[in-house]
Amino acid sequence: MNRELLEVKELTAALETGEAILHGLDLNVGAGETHVIMGPNGAGKSTLANVIMGHPNYHVTGGSVWFDGADITEERADRRARRGIFLSFQSPEEVDGVSLENFLKTAKSAVTGAPLKAFAFRKELAAMMQTLEMDSSYAGRYLNVGFSGGEKKKSEILQMLALNPKLAILDETDSGLDVDAVKIVARGVDQYKNDENALLIISHSTRLLRDLAIDRVHILVDGSVRETGGRELIDEVNQNGFARFLSRTAPV
Repeated sequence: MNRELLEVKELTAALETGEAILHGLDLNVGAGETHVIMGPNGAGKSTLANVIMGHPNYHVTGGSVWFDGADITEERADRRARRGIFLSFQSPEEVDGVSLENFLKTAKSAVTGAPLKAFAFRKELAAMMQTLEMDSSYAGRYLNVGFSGGEKKKSEILQMLALNPKLAILDETDSGLDVDAVKIVARGVDQYKNDENALLIISHSTRLLRDLAIDRVHILVDGSVRETGGRELIDEVNQNGFARFLSRTAPV
């Protein structure tokens, strides 16, 4: 049995406004596993990602989040990142004045707690950018500034590869990407994945999921997991949408 990396126990969470979004949610993700979260708009998928990452605008009102054997429910986002949790964003932020290379070098040093050798890191970065078919000139450009939507998403996957987290959470990474870009992102995901880390993919679309080995699929409705299964749930959503899961009588 794989060791548990992420354990979400009876989690309830709300926005700063007090609006409850997650309701007693349970989720376990083991090392070496790839899990998919799917659900209709407003189901709480992105909220779950942000709560796991420790976004300050979301407040845990019940339950807990455990990572690699430690209770991280009250930890700040930066502490969680140092532990090895990574979150890609639906709409990556632009950071003027900080180059992509310097951002990644600083972030990796913060996570590892050790300085990096510039030449070795630059060589490693160039190889990863080649995998993602990113022009090497992007390394010297300000982070995401002037990047197309597809290049921003590639930049997120590049960050994942550079930081090599224990748990990567991809929130709608394939949204807005053309077919070729989805294939490139999938290639980066394949390069990241191994038996020691884990992947949690949040997605409306199933394009990124076609060629990935999936261990569990969770259907999220109204802030709780309505059903868990395998790839057959992805096929059902493709064919019929979420209609069955929206029924109050749907299996849990």
